[in-house]
Amino acid sequence: MRRTSLAIVISHLIKGKKKGRMADFGLFTYQEEVVRRPLQGENTIIWLPTGGGKTRAAVYVAKRHLETTPNAKVMILVNKVHLVDQHYSKEFKPHLGHAYTLVPVSGENEEKDFFGKVVQKSDVVICTAQILYNALTNMEDSKHVELSDITLLIIDECHHTHKEGVYNKIMGCYLEKKLKGERKLPQILGLTASPGTGGAKILEKAVDHVLQICANLDSVIVSTKLYAPELKEKVPRPRKRFDIVDRRPQDPFGDHLKWMMQLIHDYMNIPADFRLREYGTQEYEADVVTLEQRGVSESNRLLAQCALHLRQYNDALLINDTLRMMDAYRSLEHYYTSKMNTAIDGTDYFLHGLFQENKSELKTLAEDSRFENPKMLKLQGTLLGQFGPDANSKGILFSKTRKSIHCLHDWVQNNRALQDAGIRAAILTGAGNDITHMTQYEQSDTIRNFRNGSLNLLISTSVAEEGLDIPECNLVVRYGLLTNEIAQQQASGRARARDSQYSVVAQKGGREVRRELTNEYLEELTAIAIAKVQGMSPEEFRVKIHELQTQAVISRKLAESHRAERRGRDPAHSVRLLCRNCFRDVASGSDIKLVENAHYVNVNPEFKTRYKVGGQVILDRTFEDWEPGCKISCNNGNCNKDWGFEIKYKKTTLLPNIAIKNFALETPAGRITVKKWKDITFTVEEFSFEKYYQDHFPDLFD
Repeated sequence: MRRTSLAIVISHLIKGKKKGRMADFGLFTYQEEVVRRPLQGENTIIWLPTGGGKTRAAVYVAKRHLETTPNAKVMILVNKVHLVDQHYSKEFKPHLGHAYTLVPVSGENEEKDFFGKVVQKSDVVICTAQILYNALTNMEDSKHVELSDITLLIIDECHHTHKEGVYNKIMGCYLEKKLKGERKLPQILGLTASPGTGGAKILEKAVDHVLQICANLDSVIVSTKLYAPELKEKVPRPRKRFDIVDRRPQDPFGDHLKWMMQLIHDYMNIPADFRLREYGTQEYEADVVTLEQRGVSESNRLLAQCALHLRQYNDALLINDTLRMMDAYRSLEHYYTSKMNTAIDGTDYFLHGLFQENKSELKTLAEDSRFENPKMLKLQGTLLGQFGPDANSKGILFSKTRKSIHCLHDWVQNNRALQDAGIRAAILTGAGNDITHMTQYEQSDTIRNFRNGSLNLLISTSVAEEGLDIPECNLVVRYGLLTNEIAQQQASGRARARDSQYSVVAQKGGREVRRELTNEYLEELTAIAIAKVQGMSPEEFRVKIHELQTQAVISRKLAESHRAERRGRDPAHSVRLLCRNCFRDVASGSDIKLVENAHYVNVNPEFKTRYKVGGQVILDRTFEDWEPGCKISCNNGNCNKDWGFEIKYKKTTLLPNIAIKNFALETPAGRITVKKWKDITFTVEEFSFEKYYQDHFPDLFD
């Protein structure tokens, strides 16, 4: 049925008003294009490059949703703690705070402890995805949230909605309700700069990956088509260059490390059916990890310990390939200093003695400037090309590990040429609790100093690739990195200043160059795959998405069934926990209880005789029902293997909280190792505060 002329006129008037509102809000035309479908209530993924203003577009959608939806409730999910405050203070509060109640919630503040009440009383909640998932599964009134409580769910960096990620767990709850026919579900708005190809290198598989992301988010994917030139103008791509260096002609330090590794190979008697790949590679590291696990499972401590030490030598080779020789030497020296006075048997004496006997020669070789890593000189030239006493430049230097960025920072601080060029550098790492992590406050302080010019170079792990509100940079350098196309696009997008440069410092013919070129192809493949999905007819797209969603729900239920089956494979009392270093039997599976669905504790009072207490654990946040105590380690002679730390529960009860990766499990089927508690073969009961005291302190109940 045709619309009347009057209806068409009214439609144009309405569209004109909407466009006026968007312009008043400060959206560019290409942003107006990508918000049209979510403004109509459609589940949508917005795909715009880093710096393209995805968050600003989402704020506008949230604003219009709040204005037009009865009893509206908007929730914004992020995947990193620091993004909670960033989105709250930089985007949502300035535009919505005058008219609506906004609350940021993360593990850093107390609102998480009564999250259900917070959601009830707020118009907009910004939180980490884990907090929402905990609330969906926690039935306690003050903490519980239903998806039906939310009317608009915004998912930042939504390409993480896959596999076992917490975004996908939340959307798994959504899809189960959807497929059961429940209608009161939130509108979904996903934001991403790069959905990626999921590892696919051919178009058909890349299309499947994009469709899977769409299915997981129950959304169409939109990007700017009509206004692509404006987007290109507003978000320019940096000039890319490869700063290539020839292989080091001589490497006596690295050769000496390999000679020492061969001595360990000869000593350990590697099983005939096991083959170790090339020294100084990620493949070799994977091999020795497997070898250590095999040593533990076969009760072969010689094999397990040699594999652990070989991993340290291989790590030193990797550092030597990327950083200074002295950085590699110090890495080994630090490891063996920490192992001082921990020898248990002849294997330990051999391994410790080998390093001590070669320590002096290694240090002498590491100090010989004739054989220094040529990549460092090339990196110096790359930085000096942008920085100088009169230059007003900002840059980010990306490297792989926290250890490497600390080494690079030390190098910059002690490099006369870089200091004369006016480089003021600082480290930026992810949040966490050990000495190499940063607190959220430290992250914010570093970025603030970078923004105001007190700092002009950030040396960062991948934490700065995605999401952080970092000012426009003239230079982005990737150094010693092997990552996928998503990380590459995120890093490249940090170079937003006019005529900026994106540099890859790498060895001629090395893997970094090959990976970078592969990622360029995959970036193009991603765009083609998205265009293919966008070109599907609505019916074809709907059928495909429904099929993928049905498969996902079935697969999730099967996986849950398999996990439950594995957990029930062995009675808890039939499993013994052994120290992973000395193989001493220290506990029964039946001693382990689960506190607050998060902490695996040993409730047997006898267990306290098995460990020694170390230094106090310091965390930069507080928790509702517990606080950290001291580190604990094996007290069997000189073993000293880290086991975890004590927690004080409800201010009264000291319980040892143990990490399963530090133990071997003796099961009826044989000895195994697991990385995480979810992989154990027995069921762990919930901790009961009352039962604990009844069992172990019955006098209190007389």
